[in-house]
Amino acid sequence: MKIIKVFPDSLGETIGIQPGDRLLKINGKRVQDEIDYQFRMTEEVLTLDFEISGRLEKVEIEKEYDDDLGVEFEEMKIRSCANDCVFCFVDQNPPEMRKGMYFRDGDYRMSYLHGHYITMTNMGQNELTRIVEQRLSPLYISVHVTDIQQRQKLFLYKKDDGLLEKLKFLTSNGIELHTQIVLMPELNDGEYLIKTLEDLYQFHPILKSCTIVPVGLTGHRKGLMEIKSVNTQYAKNLLNEVPQMRNQFPGGNSPFVLYSDEWFILAEQPFPPLSDYGGLDLAENGVGQVRQFLTLFEEESANFPTELAVETNITLATGTLIYETFQKDVLPILNQIENLNVSLLPIVNNFYGTSVTVTGLLTGTDIITQLASENLGDAVWMSHRILNDEGTLTLDNLTLDDISNAIDCPLQLSNDSFLKLLNNLTHA
Repeated sequence: MKIIKVFPDSLGETIGIQPGDRLLKINGKRVQDEIDYQFRMTEEVLTLDFEISGRLEKVEIEKEYDDDLGVEFEEMKIRSCANDCVFCFVDQNPPEMRKGMYFRDGDYRMSYLHGHYITMTNMGQNELTRIVEQRLSPLYISVHVTDIQQRQKLFLYKKDDGLLEKLKFLTSNGIELHTQIVLMPELNDGEYLIKTLEDLYQFHPILKSCTIVPVGLTGHRKGLMEIKSVNTQYAKNLLNEVPQMRNQFPGGNSPFVLYSDEWFILAEQPFPPLSDYGGLDLAENGVGQVRQFLTLFEEESANFPTELAVETNITLATGTLIYETFQKDVLPILNQIENLNVSLLPIVNNFYGTSVTVTGLLTGTDIITQLASENLGDAVWMSHRILNDEGTLTLDNLTLDDISNAIDCPLQLSNDSFLKLLNNLTHA
């Protein structure tokens, strides 16, 4: 591991480490990445193998359990996915987007660190053993289907990847798993779905959940396999089976089979109560996210100001998926505040195609194009999910300032809290 920075007065500085040196081993064990490093640094007596200015050196140290070298390593390289899935969203991206949108992440370390879903097709016994040894739990696994022939058809993977054996090894060693099925009409639903759930449920409760999400299809599928989209009736039929699924695959206090928020919006059905999710571990993956937001909104509304000092006009812009929910549950409460006038505007996703409806997949270009000609008032409010995890760029590489300047109006992001936005108005 290449060291790029040594912090002043650190253990690393004391033993003479310099930027450019490489840490090779800790107590004879190869160090591949920061997870390895953190795991092996917990020992109090260490033998460190370095490559320093092209020569190999050993350094022996004694330290406290939680002492660190005080160095920064170069960013670890992420392992790509080994599949060519017929429904992969990466293949449905148009050109000129931020670089990360074209990378197929298949790295179990990112699954552990950031909750990314992986298929495990590129993982052998060495990786599985390391996961168990270092207790990298929970992990998030994209399953989609367990039938071997259908897996090969959907993943375009030419052999049996041994999924169930891998799940058995991990769960029998106490590694908790969350799984996911991207549901595609006539490809992995019906009997395929039931078999998949049966195969996964045998590992419950260490395999904690299986989330069913609708396939996402963009307008950029030229040359790709034809896949039917889900519609309102399909969503209604699926949700009608919830009681049966809960009986067949009981999860106790936390349901085993979960349904992403899109199903309830597509089916025009109310969201389940917060208690029905058994926790919100998967909220950022779209399972209970809307219910979590509505619960927070209701709690915060008790502390909303009753009036503003001056008349203020706000445009609240959303993706088309959540528009009706905001129209019914959010807008009336905000407009009860005296001197506050909030109008709601749905942003259509022309970049990906109108079938893509979530706010988090809106581009800066679509936002600008559809807001620039509107009377926006004093500010535009949107979800923070239009930006990347660092909060810097939209999907098409625009910044918050780029959009604000283009629409000639301040764009302010909610981070799911309208109370903070309102407090900013009252203290302006």
